[in-house]
Amino acid sequence: MAQRVAVPDGANKKTSRVRVAVRLRPYMDNQDEKDLGPCVRGLDSQNLEIINWRNATETVKYHFDAFHGEQTTQQEVFLSSVKPILPHILKGQNASVFAYGPTGAGKTHTMMGSSDQPGVIPRAVGEVFKLVKAKDEDEGWDYSIGMSYLEIYNEKVLDLLSPSSQDLPIREDKDKNILIPGLTLTTISSFSEFDKHFVPASLNRTTASTKLNQRSSRSHAVLLIKVVRTQRVLPHRQLTGKLYLIDLAGSEDNRRTGNQGIRLKESGAINLSLFTLSKVVDSLNSGTAVRVPYRDSKLTRLLQDSLGGSAHSVMITNIAPEYKYYFDTFNALNFASKSKLIVNKPFTCETVAVLPVKRAKEDHKAGVSGTEPPKKRHKGDRKTEQDGSSPCADFHSPSEPSVMDRLVALEKLMMNCQDKDKLSMLSVAQSRKEIQELKEKHREFESKAMLFSRLAGEKSSAKPEPAFSNNNAPLQRKQSNATNAKKQQAVVQPLQVSQFQPLQQLAVVKKQSVCVKKERKISDPVEPPDGKENSWELQLETSVLEHSRQKILHILNTGSLKELKGLQQIGDKKAKLILGWREIHGHFMKLEDVVKVEGMTGKRFSTFMKANILSAMGK
Repeated sequence: MAQRVAVPDGANKKTSRVRVAVRLRPYMDNQDEKDLGPCVRGLDSQNLEIINWRNATETVKYHFDAFHGEQTTQQEVFLSSVKPILPHILKGQNASVFAYGPTGAGKTHTMMGSSDQPGVIPRAVGEVFKLVKAKDEDEGWDYSIGMSYLEIYNEKVLDLLSPSSQDLPIREDKDKNILIPGLTLTTISSFSEFDKHFVPASLNRTTASTKLNQRSSRSHAVLLIKVVRTQRVLPHRQLTGKLYLIDLAGSEDNRRTGNQGIRLKESGAINLSLFTLSKVVDSLNSGTAVRVPYRDSKLTRLLQDSLGGSAHSVMITNIAPEYKYYFDTFNALNFASKSKLIVNKPFTCETVAVLPVKRAKEDHKAGVSGTEPPKKRHKGDRKTEQDGSSPCADFHSPSEPSVMDRLVALEKLMMNCQDKDKLSMLSVAQSRKEIQELKEKHREFESKAMLFSRLAGEKSSAKPEPAFSNNNAPLQRKQSNATNAKKQQAVVQPLQVSQFQPLQQLAVVKKQSVCVKKERKISDPVEPPDGKENSWELQLETSVLEHSRQKILHILNTGSLKELKGLQQIGDKKAKLILGWREIHGHFMKLEDVVKVEGMTGKRFSTFMKANILSAMGK
C-alpha cells in the first residue's frame, strides 16, 4: 500500500524564480543584405543593449541571469545555465529547460548541437547518468531512468519514439501533475542506449526549408527524462524526478519566410501557440488574473509545470544580431524580461509504504504489553530453526514469558467475543419474540373488526323504515342555458351517404382566389374515405387522372433540370437525382418507378402525385 506525500524543500516551502539566459548568435554577413552591422551587443555576462527603433541614437538595455555572447561555447552555456538545476531531479523534484526565440536564431543548435559540439540535451542526459553513478551504491537506493520523446505539430501531440501513434491526449491527475496517456516510456541504463533511441526519433521530427532557414523546425519537441529513486528497505520510499528538455519552434513572419500552403498552416499553428505562451506569462505576472490560459494550447498545457508550476525552470532565449531580425529580437527580449519575473514552487514528489491499520494496532498492543519488536522476534525464530528445536518447546519455555502473556490475552479476547456473540443472539431472539406478539395482537384486532362489521350489517337490514321520507331530489347546481346551447352545437352528426341515389360531388381546385368547379356523376355507390392518402383520386375522372399521370411521366422521362424543378415537391437536389437515375437506368416505365430514386419514399410519392395532378387541373 502506498501513499503519495508532498514534501517541501526544507522547513518552509521554497520558491524558485524562472532563470533566463540570452544567447546571441554570431553575426552572418550573408544575412545582412544592406551591410548595416549588428543591432544588438552584449555589455557583460548579464547585460546587453539593443538599438531603440524609435530613436536610432539611443539604446535599450536589458538585464538577465546570464548573457552568452557570440564566442560562447556549448560547454559554457551548459555549465552556467543548465547544470545547476540537474541535482534537483535526484531529490524527487522537476526541472525544465526550453529554448525560445525567432526562427533562424539557433534554438535547435543550442538544444541539440552536433557531433562535434553537442548541445544541452545530450550534455544534460550525460550529466544525469554521472550523478546517478556518483551516488554510493551502498546507501540503500536503487535508480531507474526512462525517456519519452514527443512533438507538438499543428496542435497534435505525436510520439516520436512510436511514429505510428495518433494524436495523444494531455491529462492532469489528482495531484495536479501533467501526464500523457499512451506516451512511450523507454527504460535506459546508459548514455549509449539513450543515443540509440534518441537519434532515430529526432529524424522523425517534422522539419522543412524556408527562405530564412534551410532546416526549420515545424513543431515543438519535448524530451522527458524520468528518474525514479527507490529505497531498498522499509518504508520503501520512492522519489520521482522529471527533466523536461524543450526545443520550441520559432515565431515566423510569413512575409519574410515566403510560406505557402501547408507551410503557412504550420506557421499559423506555431505562432498561435507562442502567442498563447505570451498570454500565460502576462497572466502570471499580473497577479490579478482569475484564470491562467494554460488550456488554450497544447504547448502551454505541457509547460504548466515549467511556468508557475512546480519545476526549476531555465529559459534560453536565442536572438540574431542582423537588422532583418530586429523586431523579432526586440520582441524576444521583451518576452524574456517578463518571463524572469515568474515564480515557481518546487516540491518533492515522494511515495512511501504505509502499514495496514490492523497490523499497526497489533504492534501497538504488543508494545504496551512488553512484547518483543517484530525484527527481534524474527531473529529468534531463525535461531530456533537453526538449532532444530520445535516451536512448541519455545512456547512452553519459561525463558519467554511474553509468549504466555500473549496467549492469555488472546484467550481473554476470545472469551469477550463469545460473550458479545451470546448477548447479540439473546437480543435477536427477544426482538423476534416481540414481533411475534405484535402480529398476534394485530390478528385479534382484525377479527374483532370483522365481527363488528357483520353486526352493523345485520342491524341495518333489520332496521324499520322512518316515519317520513324525503322524496325531493338532492340539491345540485343548475347548469346555465348557454352551456347547454354550446353542448348542443358541439354535437356533430356523421355524414350519411345514400347507396340508392347518385351523389353529386364537386371537385374544387383553388388558384389565386379563382374557384373552378367540375361536376361529375357517380353511378356506383361511393364509400367514405377511410384515412388513406390516395382517397382523393376517387373524386377525379379517370380520363383526367390518366392524362395528368402521362403528362408527369413524360416530364420525368424527357424533361430538363429546369422542367423537373418545375414539378411540385421537386427541388434542385431531387431533380439532379432523377437525372442521374435516368442516365443509369433509362426511362421510367411507370410513375411508381420514381420510388426507386434515392430519398423518394412511398409517402413522398403520394404527396408528389397529389400536388402535381391538382396543379395540372388548376392550370
